[in-house]
Amino acid sequence: MNRKFLALSCAVLAPLATSSLQAHDVIRVLLLDGPQKAHKYEETTPVLQQVLESADLFEVEHSRSSKESCENGSYQPDFSKHDVVVMNEGYAAPNWPTATQKAFEKFMAEGGGMVVIHAANNSWPEWKEYNKMTGLGGWAGRDEKSGPYLYHNDKGEVVRDKSKGRGGDHGPQHEYELVVREKEHPIMKGLPPTFMHGPDELYDKLRGPAENVTILASAFSKKMGKKGTGRHEPALMVINYGKGKVFHTVLGHHVEQIKEGSFVTTFLRGTEWVATGKVTIAVPEDFPNQKFK
Repeated sequence: MNRKFLALSCAVLAPLATSSLQAHDVIRVLLLDGPQKAHKYEETTPVLQQVLESADLFEVEHSRSSKESCENGSYQPDFSKHDVVVMNEGYAAPNWPTATQKAFEKFMAEGGGMVVIHAANNSWPEWKEYNKMTGLGGWAGRDEKSGPYLYHNDKGEVVRDKSKGRGGDHGPQHEYELVVREKEHPIMKGLPPTFMHGPDELYDKLRGPAENVTILASAFSKKMGKKGTGRHEPALMVINYGKGKVFHTVLGHHVEQIKEGSFVTTFLRGTEWVATGKVTIAVPEDFPNQKFK
């Protein structure tokens, strides 16, 4: 874990005030992954855990599913022991047992927190409640039946586009600018109005239920040379699900992208917020140029 990064990026942490956390001094995180296509979760999960543990605020437990444990019903993480579930899932993830899905829905509806990392929005297109939690998703057969596209137009207005078309796409990895859309939200407060990220994949054409979604930051998907949409696509979002909170980031394709300061700071602050409704983790003075090592 990286204590040097902590010194640069974290202020003295204020006492946690929410009743759900009064019984313990740390935020308990359950980090989940499992079989998937197109992303090397065996390499990214350890880095996500190191990033979380570097803040001295999170206690992390890791659980990995398998095709067998999902099919025979033995995959049953105890969500109730945790404050936040971080999803490092991906495309073609095996379907969780029905009982596990219902337990997770209960955890979230009663006030749990979830963080959706990059391709976790590809997972489980047929799981209705999970798609409500993520707000938007891509690939795996998603189309207009999944819900609208959601993006900003050039006037800064949020558009719910119900036109036909596939859900999910991206061009080649490149560096791109994020534009803060909700500067007073606790996750974004103190961040510069715009900041750079990458090179990384820039997801576009995401679509889904798009209920109770607040876009915190967007990125312009360039057509010229980047095979984009020419739209201001959502990059960081929060979603309300029952009493639960979700932070959804499309950043973080692989290890190098996860180590970017733009990812690390927003990930840590987003994870704290879904657990407590507050953010005490400071924005580094050199944000987003600091890099996790």
